[in-house]
Amino acid sequence: MKRTTATEFQRKFGEFQHKAQREPVEITRHGRRDLVLMSAEHYDWLTAAARRTYRTEDAASVVIEAVRRAEMDPEIAHLDELMK
Repeated sequence: MKRTTATEFQRKFGEFQHKAQREPVEITRHGRRDLVLMSAEHYDWLTAAARRTYRTEDAASVVIEAVRRAEMDPEIAHLDELMK
């Protein structure tokens, strides 16, 4: 992701506008991330993706049961220790 300061963004708005058509541009203020400029198409994609997400508690009972019955692959069982 391209990154620029708010001052630089103001001076070169057109340049960053074109860059944002290809990839998001992060704009910082006082060294901290403040804004992200992106194309309308990218924004639409993100908002559509957010609408497709579901809360675990809203999952169908068949999905919840399948997760409950699932078993961990023994090769990665050691990762359980990281959760403690």
